Amino acid sequence: MDITTYDTSNGKRHGNLAGAWLASITSPNTQRAYRRDLTGYFSFLDSGDIDALSAERRHVDLYARTLEGAPSTVARRLSAVASFYGYAVGEGAVSASPVAHVRRPKIDADHSATRGLSKDEAHAFLKAARTDSPRAHALATLLLYTGIRISEALGANLSDLQHDTGHRALVVTRKGGKQAKVALPPQVIEALAEYLGAATAHGTALQSTNGHSDDAPLFTTATGARWASSEAFRTVARIARLAGIEGKVSPHSMRHTHATLALDAGASLHDLQDSMGHADPRTTRRYDRARGRLEKSSAYTVASALG
Repeated sequence: MDITTYDTSNGKRHGNLAGAWLASITSPNTQRAYRRDLTGYFSFLDSGDIDALSAERRHVDLYARTLEGAPSTVARRLSAVASFYGYAVGEGAVSASPVAHVRRPKIDADHSATRGLSKDEAHAFLKAARTDSPRAHALATLLLYTGIRISEALGANLSDLQHDTGHRALVVTRKGGKQAKVALPPQVIEALAEYLGAATAHGTALQSTNGHSDDAPLFTTATGARWASSEAFRTVARIARLAGIEGKVSPHSMRHTHATLALDAGASLHDLQDSMGHADPRTTRRYDRARGRLEKSSAYTVASALG
């Protein structure tokens, strides 16, 4: 694995080192993101005829000023560059990382920049998805009702649809490569059954009738290839426009909406954290729109307990 296929001078010169660094990252999602981030950094250095292994802090500071987007996105891109240089230091390619003292944006753990949907907007989105196509409706329903990541949905195979002690479930691969079972409500089962062309949603597994084997992707293109995330992103944005929803809506908006609606309906933070696969409970807490209300204060709970 290397990045020499990208048209950057630094990529061609240091493709082997960059490839070894990427190979050391276990998460496929992080690999893809970091690969894009490092390519962008190499392109910036190329514009100033700067070799990546000779870059100084001032060069990285200049690069940071060119970055646009949410603070979390900027921070991730700088983290990718820092990770590359950390690996380079370990391999003896550089003596010190030029990113070591570069300031990164502060991330508010209690705030998400993602556009979530209201309950009415969620209903409108599902209705528009049903009008669009069975595949779009199946994806929209799966994302909204379960809160899984788009990478988890598109990475699943037919064989990942399972039964578990009376519950229908989908086995997904979380960040870091860990597998988890996600419960599938009846609405999701019905949408998937319609999309897959299944005769019934009550068998031991949803079976595709289009000739695909169980190890085929759950979501495919017309040719049977796995549905690309870029195309799924465009589908979600198109459905949002059809539903008359303003603002930037992405697959992660479905995850955000699932979390806020679940908490509003009384789901516990602990259960939601497990369902969504959050390693840090603070990530789950930022979706709790009621956490600042006085009636939620533990003071009333203790007062009730003490009488």
